[in-house]
Amino acid sequence: MTEKQKIHPMVDVEAPTPTAPLVPPGSATSEKSSPIQQRPPQRTIPVIHTRPPKKRSCCCKCICWSISFIVLLLIIVGATVGILYLVFRPKLPKYSIDSLRISDLRLNFDMTLYAKFDVKITADNPNKKIGIYYEQGGRLSVWYTNSKLCEGSLPKFYQGHQNITKLDVILTGQTEGGSTLMSALQEQQQTGQIPLDLEVDAPVAIKLGKLKMRKVRILGECKLVVDSLSANNIISIKASNCKFRLKL
Repeated sequence: MTEKQKIHPMVDVEAPTPTAPLVPPGSATSEKSSPIQQRPPQRTIPVIHTRPPKKRSCCCKCICWSISFIVLLLIIVGATVGILYLVFRPKLPKYSIDSLRISDLRLNFDMTLYAKFDVKITADNPNKKIGIYYEQGGRLSVWYTNSKLCEGSLPKFYQGHQNITKLDVILTGQTEGGSTLMSALQEQQQTGQIPLDLEVDAPVAIKLGKLKMRKVRILGECKLVVDSLSANNIISIKASNCKFRLKL
């Protein structure tokens, strides 16, 4: 007997493998049927800034304290000055040129001009509660244009409250280019109006009550117009304009 042979269907090896239908991405069908899970979006971690270093905060505190201290000090100084001003009512001293006399004015053999002046000054301290110490080193000088004719030292003394003091100062000096200078003075003398500048530089110390303050300087300039420069004669001062200021 012949055995029954089982007949199996033939499989075509070269037949194309069936593929899944293409589904557009994003559709509901693809989301349900797709076995691949999508990766969750990455979350950004916020950057946390650290505090500034301790050194910087200490420096800022020191600067703030220093500025506050300076401002407070200025307020205290300003208040003190204001109180002192209200209490003492300070005023600048007044000065006037009473007379000017020429003892000598001549040409030397070396063609320098020798001059000797005698100047009388009145110093008036109008303050009721302030005294003035005139210290050593004060100078008084007489100029013609830009040439210094002579100079002398101011005396050292103390001037009390509301005091008027008379000063007699001797000035001497020698000036280069005396021939040219003498000719200019003689020519100016013919007009009867000779301009002279008298300059003052006086170191002083102010006394407030019983307290003696530090030294300051009184600077002044008097513009004079005199009628003559003849030696041993009384010179008439036709005009006088004096300005003084305090230099700390």
